[in-house]
Amino acid sequence: MFHTFLIKYAEIGLKGKNRYVFEDALVSHIHHSLKRLDGKFTVTKEAGRIYATAAEEFDYDEVIDALKKVFGIAAICPMVQLEDNGYDDLKAKIVEYVDKAYPDKHFTFKVNTRRANKQYPHTSEEVNRDLGEVILDTFPETKVDVHNPDVLLNVELRAKRINVYSLVIPGPGGMPVGTNGRAMLLLSGGIDSPVAGYMIAKRGVTIEATYFHAPPYTSDRAKQKVVDLAKQVAKYAGPIKLNVVNFTDIQLYIYEQCPHEELTIIMRRYMMKIAEELAKKDDCLGLITGESIGQVASQTVHSLAVTNAVCTLPVFRPLIGFDKQDIVDISLKIGTYETSIEPYEDCCTIFVAKHPVTKPVLHLIEKSERNLEEKIDALVKEAIDTVEVIRC
Repeated sequence: MFHTFLIKYAEIGLKGKNRYVFEDALVSHIHHSLKRLDGKFTVTKEAGRIYATAAEEFDYDEVIDALKKVFGIAAICPMVQLEDNGYDDLKAKIVEYVDKAYPDKHFTFKVNTRRANKQYPHTSEEVNRDLGEVILDTFPETKVDVHNPDVLLNVELRAKRINVYSLVIPGPGGMPVGTNGRAMLLLSGGIDSPVAGYMIAKRGVTIEATYFHAPPYTSDRAKQKVVDLAKQVAKYAGPIKLNVVNFTDIQLYIYEQCPHEELTIIMRRYMMKIAEELAKKDDCLGLITGESIGQVASQTVHSLAVTNAVCTLPVFRPLIGFDKQDIVDISLKIGTYETSIEPYEDCCTIFVAKHPVTKPVLHLIEKSERNLEEKIDALVKEAIDTVEVIRC
């Protein structure tokens, strides 16, 4: 029955003279998302409307699932497009639509007409009344409810055609990916960082990622877990370049030279340094982490301040005020949770101190880091030079 989908957006409509840039980006992402499916679709836009129209048979559920992962879409409306062949023909087609769309006619309804074509010979109120009347006459088991209807029948009278739809499926919202620059995600195998990447991508940011691997203390399965998470986030964020950094020698050196209660914060600072270097090489404008205040020792306000001191790029922390359950709920929604809880350790958990410092002082941390001066620069350079790149 449905061969065309009306794509609605929200925030994009608030843009000014550059709105077309965001619309074009959204059209491109919709086209790319549907191109991977079996059916052939054309994606077009006109006067505040975006349409995806099938040229052949397609899997309806697959299409809805694909569109629900495109940031910028506020709602997906499967619809029927009618030629304007006169008022009587419209009434007949509306009856046909209701008959096919709702086999069980025991429902309340309301007709909601928008007359974008101001030359149409009937007002919106007249169309609402007349179409409601013909539906009631044809299907007497239906009832009108203008306040809380079971079915809201939308009729858009446009210049060249008439759009009819009654199902509105929520989209992911946000802004089209690529309209707000590029940022580097520090991606671990945990629950938080994939959610952080998803949330920043939802604001239109193109995502790259860096993962710190520590063989033999972390297994290849732990690395594959992170690759799997990147691929899952990529379903929403678009293709992700994943940088895999061998962090073993740096971790061991810090472990040998620095106070053990400071290991976590010092290792974190060097991760940020390396991620920032990789970010600058690829013109990223910021770093992204999954940190939440107070969740672990390295995420107290004191620790975050000391971590920030090592960075020149801004650090985006979209989960900063979230409870753990808030983060888990999003990870379940986007499909990363089950992978995140697989029992494969990442490099952070191997060298955790028994009593990590929770209120580090910057000048004391920097003093401890001076113990690393002999070899750390060479180790960091080697880690950056030997990065493994995986396309997800």
